[in-house]
Amino acid sequence: MIRALARWILALALGAIGIVHFVSTRGFRVVVPDWATKATRLDKDAIVIASGAAEVALALGLIALPKERRRVGIATAAFFVAVFPGNVHQWRTHRSTPGLDTEARRFGRLFLQPLLVLWAVWCTAPDKTPRRRIRRRTR
Repeated sequence: MIRALARWILALALGAIGIVHFVSTRGFRVVVPDWATKATRLDKDAIVIASGAAEVALALGLIALPKERRRVGIATAAFFVAVFPGNVHQWRTHRSTPGLDTEARRFGRLFLQPLLVLWAVWCTAPDKTPRRRIRRRTR
């Protein structure tokens, strides 16, 4: 029950921030390191849109694919790891984004990322309680 609630909260947060990536692309460009554009051969706007699309897709997967929950959780954790260099870049370059407009918030965000990884893994872990088998009566 608690894991399900945590999974829904994570999905809603991912979906919301993913949508914000589409609405405020310019606001998130500062998070994209220059090396990422060279490595992906995409411009910063395309990277922001792609990361927003990934967040929305992961959010939908957390909600709509219960049989794939574990895989979606691992993919979500991997996504959080993949975007971490952008968080470091934002902190090192002292650039603001929506909600991260002070040094303390940008620095604190660095410590939030590992917690998000753990959250994604924890809330999508398989239930450990064994299911009771229903015995069918034979006549």
